[in-house]
Amino acid sequence: MASISIRNISKVYPGDVLAVDDCSLEIPDKEFVILVGPSGCGKSTMLRMIAGLEEITKGELYIGEKLVNDVPPKNRDIAMVFQNYALYPHMTVYKNMAFALKLARTPKAEIDKRVREAAKILDIEHLLSRKPKALSGGQRQRVALGRAMVRNPAVFLLDEPLSNLDAKLRTSMRTELIKLHNKLETTFVYVTHDQVEAMTMGDRIVVMNHAVVQQVDTPQNLYDFPCNMFVAGFIGSPQMNFIDAVLKKDDKYYLDVEGDKLYLPAEKEKDELKDYVDKAVKLGVRPEDIYDDEAYLKSHTDSTISTHVEVSELMGSEVYLYIKYGDNTLTARVAPTTKSRTGDSIKVALDMNNIHLFDVETENTIIN
Repeated sequence: MASISIRNISKVYPGDVLAVDDCSLEIPDKEFVILVGPSGCGKSTMLRMIAGLEEITKGELYIGEKLVNDVPPKNRDIAMVFQNYALYPHMTVYKNMAFALKLARTPKAEIDKRVREAAKILDIEHLLSRKPKALSGGQRQRVALGRAMVRNPAVFLLDEPLSNLDAKLRTSMRTELIKLHNKLETTFVYVTHDQVEAMTMGDRIVVMNHAVVQQVDTPQNLYDFPCNMFVAGFIGSPQMNFIDAVLKKDDKYYLDVEGDKLYLPAEKEKDELKDYVDKAVKLGVRPEDIYDDEAYLKSHTDSTISTHVEVSELMGSEVYLYIKYGDNTLTARVAPTTKSRTGDSIKVALDMNNIHLFDVETENTIIN
């Protein structure tokens, strides 16, 4: 069993710098969990506390039912892959992968077997005699993974391992890591600031900001049901649009935005709304929920607004429109067949079934 239980953990650095603030998290055995958030949010500190590289200021950490607060890293049955790979430049790939096993006085035959098995899985058998300087970034990354794999750890800890790779290689290595996790059936805890990596790789995502865990859920639930404006804005690319609005009610609830009335569909009329009537709220709408095609505009006259296209970007399979609406600058992700161009004044319609509303003061979600 390699479950991880993080119970009310805090980390305070000298000078009262709070890096992790009272965080709790349960990671079941064999799960692929992603810690994601902006730089300085505490995600790498959390990973280093799991690894034993940082002391825990307060709280308890269990790996497989065992309290490990005071257990040194080498006795935690974990392996860590760093952002810079940390390979020994004077050693061959084979010796790099075998190094930890040699220190543990593993028999030579067993070392050879494990190194060659890991090399075969990672498709680096032909590189075993080379030194790191003769390898590409992707190959070095595989060697770093292999060095961790040969130890047969209960937990893999990965600290932004793809950040030094180019975009194309990052995409292919994401797929490789998912396949590796499925093959090894081991617990993976992976840190990244790239929410695309988080959305595509993790069984669950832990979103952190300002040293605090904001929300823990599956990628789809985080996308569809964010708990606050930070999560809503961080998950999704391009990010969610936020628009100042006032919630009103006549026969139905509607949003007063720049003088336009945007009516909420019946399924959005939740009890939570009654406390916000005649109050300012934040309207959240994702770029793919803004439409400019005529058929959609004709069938959604109660959510149509007039805007001005400041920039149009052709992305191949889609077009990003950066549009001005009153004091708001919005991003719309529309079909490549769009006739909208830079400088055009156009009407767009919002898909009100998919909008989100947030409390202006707390920034917490009112409805999703």
